[in-house]
Amino acid sequence: MSLDIDGIGIAFGGIKAVDDVSFTAHPGEVTSIIGPNGAGKTTLFNLVSGVYRASSGRVRIDGQDVTGLAAHDLARRGMARTFQNLQVFPQMTALDNVMTGCHMQERSNLLSDLLGLPGARRETERSCASAMAALERAGLADLAHRPASEMSYGQLKRLEIARALVTGCTILLLDEPAAGCNAVETREVDDLIHAIADEGKTVVLIEHDMRMVMRISSHIVVLDQGRKIAEGGPQEIRTNPHVIAAYLGAHGAAEAEAAAHA
Repeated sequence: MSLDIDGIGIAFGGIKAVDDVSFTAHPGEVTSIIGPNGAGKTTLFNLVSGVYRASSGRVRIDGQDVTGLAAHDLARRGMARTFQNLQVFPQMTALDNVMTGCHMQERSNLLSDLLGLPGARRETERSCASAMAALERAGLADLAHRPASEMSYGQLKRLEIARALVTGCTILLLDEPAAGCNAVETREVDDLIHAIADEGKTVVLIEHDMRMVMRISSHIVVLDQGRKIAEGGPQEIRTNPHVIAAYLGAHGAAEAEAAAHA
């Protein structure tokens, strides 16, 4: 499913945090949102994912207007999101963490679960199988029964992606999926995201690691002070003088160029 953002904006106390931003993210591609701290990237994600209500503009999924829908309604339409800060249950196993993302597909109610009715047991078995498949997809199947507290930071980042995948999403929003990861962990996250897009999902991510952005992005949108200042492919963005001046700087531009030839 394509994701169309048309003139989206929001103001807090008269200050425009996101101002007239438009772009389209396509299935099978990775669209990256980059920019300096305070540029409005996470606020944009909050608008798209239903956390904030936009003051202006529209959000469309495959041409259908979903502007203003709550996050759970957007999830039913195929949108899932991870957050910049880890949102895991440390004392639960990796499998149980991912199973918490299965509730959108489950049809049993609390009473049937408490009574252990056959239908509820079948739902649990299906959710367990789906969660195991998502863990396998994220390269974490061998850690399924270990507490999340025993997993490395990079593994936890992939665990959150696995939990998003188990919802059956077609649009995946990732807020700094490699933040805090070392080079090896970043590459593992990188490979997973690339593979998810190759499966035909629409992936939109916020990321500061320019090497990662330039490696996996089909399309890049650059924000500064809430406004879009550039948009295009990796080659176009890393050589754009406005992007270099506002965000990359000479060092960042060199890093981006090196990533392109890595």
